[in-house]
Amino acid sequence: MKEPGQGLYIVLISIHGLVRGKNLELGRDSDTGGQIKYVVELARALGKHPAVDRVDLITRRVIDRKVDPDYPEQHEVLSDKVTIVRLPCGPRRYLRKEVLWPHLDVFVDNVLKHLGSVARVPDIVHAHYADAGYVGSRMVQLLGVPLIFTGHSLGRVKKQRLQETGSKAAAIESQYNISQRIEAEEIALGNANLVITSTHQEVEEQYELYDNYQPRRMMVIPPGVEVERFHPLEAGKAKKAPIKSQLDRFLKHPERPIILAISRPDERKNIAALIQAFGEHSQLRELANLVIVAGNRDDISVMDKGSRAVLSGILELIDKYDLYGHIAYPKHHEPADVADLYRLAAQSKGVFVNPAYTEPFGLTLIEAAASGVPVVATHDGGPRDILGACKNGLLIDPLDTRDIPGALLKVLTDKSQWEQMSKNGLAGAHKHYTWDSHVKKYIGAVKNVLGNSRRVTDVTASRKNRLPTLDRLLICDIDNTLIGDQAAMQHLLNTIDRTNGKVGFGVATGRNIESTVKVLAEYNVPTPDLFITSVGSEIHYGHRMVEDTDWKKHINYLWKPAVIKELMNRFPGLKMQPATEQREFKISYNVNPDHLPPMREISAFLRQNDIHIKMVYSHQAFLDLMPMRATKGLAVRYIGMKWGILPERSLVAGDSGNDEEMLKGNTLGVVVGNYSKELAKLKDRDLIYFAQQPFARGIIEGIHYYSFLNDLFPPADDQGELQEWAVVDELSE
Repeated sequence: MKEPGQGLYIVLISIHGLVRGKNLELGRDSDTGGQIKYVVELARALGKHPAVDRVDLITRRVIDRKVDPDYPEQHEVLSDKVTIVRLPCGPRRYLRKEVLWPHLDVFVDNVLKHLGSVARVPDIVHAHYADAGYVGSRMVQLLGVPLIFTGHSLGRVKKQRLQETGSKAAAIESQYNISQRIEAEEIALGNANLVITSTHQEVEEQYELYDNYQPRRMMVIPPGVEVERFHPLEAGKAKKAPIKSQLDRFLKHPERPIILAISRPDERKNIAALIQAFGEHSQLRELANLVIVAGNRDDISVMDKGSRAVLSGILELIDKYDLYGHIAYPKHHEPADVADLYRLAAQSKGVFVNPAYTEPFGLTLIEAAASGVPVVATHDGGPRDILGACKNGLLIDPLDTRDIPGALLKVLTDKSQWEQMSKNGLAGAHKHYTWDSHVKKYIGAVKNVLGNSRRVTDVTASRKNRLPTLDRLLICDIDNTLIGDQAAMQHLLNTIDRTNGKVGFGVATGRNIESTVKVLAEYNVPTPDLFITSVGSEIHYGHRMVEDTDWKKHINYLWKPAVIKELMNRFPGLKMQPATEQREFKISYNVNPDHLPPMREISAFLRQNDIHIKMVYSHQAFLDLMPMRATKGLAVRYIGMKWGILPERSLVAGDSGNDEEMLKGNTLGVVVGNYSKELAKLKDRDLIYFAQQPFARGIIEGIHYYSFLNDLFPPADDQGELQEWAVVDELSE
């Protein structure tokens, strides 16, 4: 925990792409672009602020011979306060962001383990993009600290724009997993104490598309630019930049003004429309050269599908319009070359162009402005704000190939206007878009959030029961998991008992505590070490049923039961369960699935009314509504953190939808053979074993699969161990 007078500990999460502190591979692919640059520069800038004590930029660890050896390194120190921390997330090889979703729960547990090694809870978690938004939401639901979210680009907007360009909904879903991304963004917005955006347009037009749209929690803080790196050439010192020789070999008239475009090879960047506009306009071709810098490439044929399509399309258009000698498209460039490219464009009296379909911000526009290059950019998002502040260029319709060359000609042919735009850009970049000004606003916002938030969870609470002495922990759902086969259950419990107190036993159930105690007594189950009841909304310990009051305080966050009940009255197919099933932090309904609207419709309605809860639909018969911080999965992780038991030393077993969060992540998950169909989607997930046997036999099968009880029996008891497990094996046949 933070000591008095200690500065802020800020955790930044940016999972996908390739993140390192030097020689950023911007444009390598669609995942390694402006967001990567932003988070690295933000981390560095935060580390320079006196109010900040520590910054961890947490990302995915990649071990792949196809990428540089920097990315397997677990730690990269950027300064005495700032470190890049790389943690496992799924397979070791480099993966595109769209296929990372099944591995994010494991990443959550790995981040929590890292925080345990730091022995300090962060003051703020700042999640970047939808995948990190999901991870950050899970973290703050457990830690009770504020969340900041920055979307960078949004799934609903991307889907909308792709459909406008003719892409089919099914193709968008297949390529981008867009529904999962949008839901992660909704979850992040529902959990965020503050949403930082780069432009007012993001707030007013993009986030407005979401059910969890709450503009009062949003703040516009434009990112900064490294003004010490991006600047014009000094008068009379024409620099012979290394990249210039690469450009010159493409061009018949290298002295002509440069129309410069720098972006990832991404369909959304609309490079094809720029080349088409240039190719079809003879005056523009005679006046200027087009320079396209679309990442680095060695062999287009082995690149990812999206990049391959964009780059192949570029080459086809160059050939179609016979632009050889008029266009440069270098295969490689170094990070240092980017600043030189802007300076070369400025020196040639050229222009920077960004014709993207959508542009949440557009850091390249500020870099161009700081280098003295006028800009032509899409009439969307960041460009509108940047050009409005700097008055250094023209806005275009990216879908109009006549608008693009018209704007370029206006800038290139009016010399006095060019000079004024160049001066305006320089002044505007220094006035509005430095990292010093960004961090000053950022820290002010953080302090305001912290002033209005309070952490109620103490995960280092005093130890008053035997949980701290345990080596590992078995947690089972009760109905249809632990209970259902009396003989197998008894052998399971006997074996746990024979570990001499090294294995703890807990139950996690939808039942309330009174019903739980009653049913366990009926089946002669010894009193568990812990009870997670009412679908994770209550935690009790041992024979005395001591309630965890810290957990109650923690999950009370944004819980409005009276309002929720009133809103739910509008939906048919729901009937309140008996009063005995209603709890302080659980509202429970019986469901008639023939009349109930889709869950997504109910969820959207509640979000639009600023209600942020967890909905657990199980057995197509029961619906439980609970606080956003209360689920079996979060309760299991809370207990692990509080009592020092790592997730990978906890085996959890369940059979239905309300067990799903408990099963995911680094816990050793077991789905018993008689599982409900809502769990089928978890097949092939890491660390989730689907047993063939039902009930307790399935738990036993899972224990064998994971070798969960290895090394726990005393040597003198080897023969007894073999006999005991021989009986269990017999049960499992």
